Amino acid sequence: MRPIQDIFPLLQTPKNIFITTHHKPDGDAIGSMLALYHYLVKKGHTVTPVTPGELPEFLMWTPGVQKLLNYEAEPEAVKAALKKADLIFGVDFNEFSRTKHLTQLLGEATQPKALIDHHLLPAAVWDYGVSIPGKSSTCEMVYDFINLAGDNKLIDKEIAECIYMGVLTDTGSFRFPVTKAETHELVADLMRKGLEHSKVHEFIYDSWSIKRMQFLGYVLLEKMEILPQYKAGIISLTRKDLKLFEVNSGDLEGLVNYPLSIANIRFATLITERSDEVKLSFRSKGDFDVSSFAREYFNGGGHFNASGGRTTQSFAETVAFFKKILSDIHPR
Repeated sequence: MRPIQDIFPLLQTPKNIFITTHHKPDGDAIGSMLALYHYLVKKGHTVTPVTPGELPEFLMWTPGVQKLLNYEAEPEAVKAALKKADLIFGVDFNEFSRTKHLTQLLGEATQPKALIDHHLLPAAVWDYGVSIPGKSSTCEMVYDFINLAGDNKLIDKEIAECIYMGVLTDTGSFRFPVTKAETHELVADLMRKGLEHSKVHEFIYDSWSIKRMQFLGYVLLEKMEILPQYKAGIISLTRKDLKLFEVNSGDLEGLVNYPLSIANIRFATLITERSDEVKLSFRSKGDFDVSSFAREYFNGGGHFNASGGRTTQSFAETVAFFKKILSDIHPR
């Protein structure tokens, strides 16, 4: 993988550019994709941003979201855009399988591919790229990419809102250890460019439905289990639980963090039953590496303190297996 700046000569003339991100996108995925979209359009390129599937409702306010193609809803339009593309950008994922439905299409595409991402262990499928796990978010890295090109002046309010959304959500509102001095300096720059940070926060955190609030109460009262001997907390949700409150994927955002708010809990897990698999989300405090844990036991990966995994075992088998291995990890 060549350095990301080596792609700048290719961007000197107008190109058709295809941008995509991971399946079940979060704030950093959509924020980084649309920030890059707005920037490249300003540079004179024709850009198609694509999501592998639907977006959570709390991201639908994002500037440029109406430009997105959803592969699940418009597969032929996505295929046509990919075929027409001169360049492909991937943001907030580092191996094609994370896109789920787009895995084969990306693997067969022959155009140059560029990566901007902050996850561990990028796959050897990218021609250009930058991968820095120590960065707060992929949105921060898109900001760095724009600056590296000497185009800070092109960052307007729309780009600033997209970038801030990803930084805000991936740092846990600036409380996670990945928040560095340069992260706050980035925000200060965005505010000077017109960012209204409280507005973005309200869109993301203060726009819940009544059902989602009721669902949270049910989860904390009925579905959260605290195991103090392991300094761990588990939230386990069946398909029946999700159907009871008409839950969509966005309603699960942030649930895994709640057990970590309890004193002396260092490891939190959300186990969710899907139609074809069981998904797991992991969060930790301190020096417990949930990325290695996810890779070793649940075909996953991610960041040191935030990762995910999946299994084709049954829901009951997954919960039992997880509890069985807890005694071997002893999170501190």
